[in-house]
Amino acid sequence: MTPTSKTSGTVVDRASNNGSNPERERVFNAYRQWGYLEGDLDPLGFLRPRSTPELEREGEYAREARTIYSSTIGVEINHIYSPERRQWIFERMESEPSAEDQARILDLLIRADIFEQVMQQRYLGSKRFSLEGTTALIPLVDEVLESASRLGAIELVMGMSHRGRLNVIAHVAKRPAQEIFAGFEDVDPRSVLGSGDVKYHMGATGEYVTRSGGKVHIHLVSNPSHLEAVDPVTVGRTRAKQDRTGEGGREKYLPLLVHGDAAFAGQGVLAETMNYADLPGYTVGGTIHVVVNNLLGFTTSYTEEHSTRFAACIARRQSIPIFHVNAEDVDAVVRVARLATEFRYQFGTDVVIDLIGYRRHGHSEVDDPTITQPLLYKKIKDHPPLWQIYADDIGETDAQSKADAIRAEFEAAQKKAGSIKHKPLLRELPKYWGKYFGGLHRDEYEVETGLSFEELAELTTRLTTYPESFHIHPKVKKLLEQRAEMGVGKRPVDYGMAEALAFASLVKTGTHVRMSGQDSRRGTFNQRHSVLIDIENENEYVPLENIAADQARCEIYNSTLSEAGVLGFEYGYSRDYPESLVLWEAQFGDFVNVAQAIIDQFISAGEAKWNLLSGLVMLLPHGYEGQGPEHSSARIERFIQLAAKHNIQIAQPSNAAQYFHLLRRQALRHWRKPLVVFTPKSMLRHPDASSPIEDFTHKNFLNVIPDTTVGEAERILICTGKIGHELQAERKKRKDTSTAIVFLEQLYPFPEQEVVTEFDRHGKNADIVWVQEEPANMGAMFNILPRLKRIAGDRPVLTVKRSSSASPATGSTKAHEVEQKTLLTLAFTIK
Repeated sequence: MTPTSKTSGTVVDRASNNGSNPERERVFNAYRQWGYLEGDLDPLGFLRPRSTPELEREGEYAREARTIYSSTIGVEINHIYSPERRQWIFERMESEPSAEDQARILDLLIRADIFEQVMQQRYLGSKRFSLEGTTALIPLVDEVLESASRLGAIELVMGMSHRGRLNVIAHVAKRPAQEIFAGFEDVDPRSVLGSGDVKYHMGATGEYVTRSGGKVHIHLVSNPSHLEAVDPVTVGRTRAKQDRTGEGGREKYLPLLVHGDAAFAGQGVLAETMNYADLPGYTVGGTIHVVVNNLLGFTTSYTEEHSTRFAACIARRQSIPIFHVNAEDVDAVVRVARLATEFRYQFGTDVVIDLIGYRRHGHSEVDDPTITQPLLYKKIKDHPPLWQIYADDIGETDAQSKADAIRAEFEAAQKKAGSIKHKPLLRELPKYWGKYFGGLHRDEYEVETGLSFEELAELTTRLTTYPESFHIHPKVKKLLEQRAEMGVGKRPVDYGMAEALAFASLVKTGTHVRMSGQDSRRGTFNQRHSVLIDIENENEYVPLENIAADQARCEIYNSTLSEAGVLGFEYGYSRDYPESLVLWEAQFGDFVNVAQAIIDQFISAGEAKWNLLSGLVMLLPHGYEGQGPEHSSARIERFIQLAAKHNIQIAQPSNAAQYFHLLRRQALRHWRKPLVVFTPKSMLRHPDASSPIEDFTHKNFLNVIPDTTVGEAERILICTGKIGHELQAERKKRKDTSTAIVFLEQLYPFPEQEVVTEFDRHGKNADIVWVQEEPANMGAMFNILPRLKRIAGDRPVLTVKRSSSASPATGSTKAHEVEQKTLLTLAFTIK
């Protein structure tokens, strides 16, 4: 990271002689540890200093230490295990503060408050989630940008929920005020029928000019109301931008997350995001967290929000500082912002600022907070706005005339908003999205995905060799020998090898591949082995990183034991690396349940709400194999229910070659949509689901696999995945020659014409039977059945499925076997 010689401010070395004065050192150490508990941190005085026995000291040293550590700044660092980091903070806390640009700070405070007041007056009764009471956030971010620009930043990637967001769009992203006011005017409603989002969820971009003249691009990430869900998305987007840049990326792209106090303490996805902050696959060199702490969540007091004294205490799990600061000592706020930014650049880790203020209005402006907090709001009613307090503190006598001029500026912008005819787009897309697009699918978007025998053989050689000095595990050696045979046609290719061939072919031709998930390097089902481990020294060799001299990167990471946090990260990464194949794998498909907010709010709805595309791939192991309720279903029904207007793709490739073509299609097409893949478990190495090498030379992925073994049919069974192979085995057992079995490989967008063509090929008199393993109230049946009835004409359409159930599957292996046999029997006998 950047050396400390670049840090600002004069460090007056009060602590340099501490060792020569044991009594002073003892007093200071007590305050360094516990001084924050007695700090003057709440502007309204409700969060009172806590009496601390270790600080019951008198004398000059105690007064000096109290001024530093029990003032309007309180520092929590007891949990930091690094003496170097603690000493760095001590030295800067015990130095003389730098003089601040108070005129600039006052201007920012006036603008922040007057902006809110104009909206309150002009759009009374509209929700805006005001920043009033914590408008010090704006000079705080201003100082972060000033310091970060000096230390090499060119872009701030910012995630935050709704409170203060419009203010940030105006004063950090620097969007014209009339664009923001146009959101209240609700211009051009027909342009967003059935789509769009509320104004305080929209993303924004802009250019910020710092105090020293530096320019920093601002990227405020779009977010839903699921508060902290934006955290991993922001960090993932930052990592992608850094990776695109290469060397120096962590200095150039700085993530800043703004949290509410209740959400910071209460939302688990924040803990998941912070947990991987220093892990190689996810680190961004440190995120600056700002808790905009109103000591209040909606109507809930801080005493009911968290078990600790401060909402920020959850950050103690990391070896990072927590700076508590009184939001009405704005010079202290700016100083803390500088310290936090410099700490991030010095040590490459997260840092937390707990900005303690208040909320002038209710949770939203239409809410009456005097019902639940009458005493608090009685005090707030008579409390002056921060800009007036600050103007008095610095002796500025002309503040009111400045406020009047700024008010006139915003009121003029508000009048302009009424004449805007089309809803303004508050952001610009990066150039790397130029060749990618969304919208409805068209046939001309398709690409060829097959490879020649020669290409496959060459890739196989690279995938199955390793250095002579490498001590390979005997089981892995045998696996590679088998894969070597697969790649040249001596053995059918299984899913693990098919995936490896797909990845290898992509990185060889310049497509970056990134995958993460729980145990994904080996694979939950022992199927991947992307990383070879030397059994004598545990050195690693990654064949996919040794395909060609000029290849793209292939990164496969074992993730933390997290779903929402990691899936959100990978979604964010895909947003800023569209030309990369980005994949997230669930350990079992149903584990994705824990990440439902990321799926609902970002992956499936991001294009409709914010016109933001993603090519993220989700690999969800699915299949009924007697493993119980929690390891059977990846909840196909939930994804199909979310599917509309070609927002996502849903597929269940039934053999290895299909999986190969599906992955390559996702990477090579410029039509960028999330892809949900229901992957196999027991079928990963099953001969019935393995493919001859010839199938990898075929042109492309088949949305429907026809049954070429049967012509005119009395019955057509249509299904997806594993059950199809079981039906084929049952047909062979029955010596049935009149039943066709059709695999529906892509569930959405539904390939209607291809299904019609296959049905017609088997004649006009066959019964059509939809067969699924899932219960009647789950799986794809509710969506597929109306489609089949519409295209079947006069042919009857029947269904075979498990009975409706509250649980996805039985917990009894024997019961499962009975159910499965019943399904197979009914498929061939139902009338």
